[in-house]
Amino acid sequence: MTPVSDALSACLDLCAPLEIEEVPLAEAATRTLARAVTARRDQPPFASSAMDGYAVTEDDLIPGRSLRVVGEAAAGHHWAGRIGRGEAVRIFTGAPVPDGAAAVVIQEDVTRDGQRITLGRQLDDNRNIRAAGGDFRAGDSLSAPRRLRPADIALAASMNLPTLPVTRAPVVAIIATGDELVQPGEDPRPDQIIASNSYGLKAMVEAEGAEARLLPIARDTEESLGTVLKLAEGADIVVTIGGASVGDHDLVGKVALGAGLERSFYKVAMRPGKPLMAGRLGDAVLLGLPGNPVSSMVCGHVFLLPMIRAMLGLGRAPAPRSQAPLAVDLPENGPREHYMRARLDQTGHVKPFDRQDSALLTVLSEADVLMVRPAGQGSLKAGTLVDILRL
Repeated sequence: MTPVSDALSACLDLCAPLEIEEVPLAEAATRTLARAVTARRDQPPFASSAMDGYAVTEDDLIPGRSLRVVGEAAAGHHWAGRIGRGEAVRIFTGAPVPDGAAAVVIQEDVTRDGQRITLGRQLDDNRNIRAAGGDFRAGDSLSAPRRLRPADIALAASMNLPTLPVTRAPVVAIIATGDELVQPGEDPRPDQIIASNSYGLKAMVEAEGAEARLLPIARDTEESLGTVLKLAEGADIVVTIGGASVGDHDLVGKVALGAGLERSFYKVAMRPGKPLMAGRLGDAVLLGLPGNPVSSMVCGHVFLLPMIRAMLGLGRAPAPRSQAPLAVDLPENGPREHYMRARLDQTGHVKPFDRQDSALLTVLSEADVLMVRPAGQGSLKAGTLVDILRL
């Protein structure tokens, strides 16, 4: 069986960054910025007031000083004049600071009587002026690649960028296989189950920035599977669920090879998820996942999501891990790398669930991490630092 690291490397070898497209800024959230973009103007584009108050000259910044109010400046409305000695301009947050002003005295430190103000006895040390270009300058960059968060969209808008270059979202075609499956909402026979894996994987890949296509269930015949595989034409990744083992009804490998699959590997030394395969099928990458619900979802985190990130231009890397102390003692691990469903407690310790059966979606739903145990690892004591993969 192929070690997990080798299998992941083989999967990533099949993936390359996709082409770049320009999209409107309003549609760029969660997309992947493909190349750095630069600001078209300074921000702020002018020195602006950080507070509501009165703009005064350097010479008049004296406690108790009496000044004459000669004008008013509001956001979007510049006072077109120059403040002289003995003068002040009423100013509001975000307004351009008038020429000649050295500070904005906040309104709480001012007493006003008609067109005159008197500065307080103890003035704020802060000048309350945001310098032009204090946030960024024209030509400053928003680096790439990066998954665009709301703050990035706001920054790009401030840079006066109406569109952004993003990597095309990978199209992932998802094919569940098996005579035992029916769609959610249908009326299954006593010997049938609901197709759950495909919906979980759809949610998973869409959250990662890919476009998911749910294809019809492929039945346990070569003809049915071949027909559904043809419906995946145009996808960047074709994900099959089930049918990749060695039983009489496990047809994915046979049909895919007949359709021209160049298989990279088959069977991985991991638990859950041993019957996994990958290869190139025409212009697409094929990833054959196990049929057990937890197995397919775990393999999705370990293999499918890194493949999507590679296609988005976010680099070749395993799913990010961190470490946490173990909450309980554990016996030695078996010969396969084990991805145990687990939870972090309030103290940050990780505790695996007692039940690790690969059919238990309730356990996976309650888990917030996968605890990763290397193949053949010896017994562990509570408090030992272990690798975790957050879900």
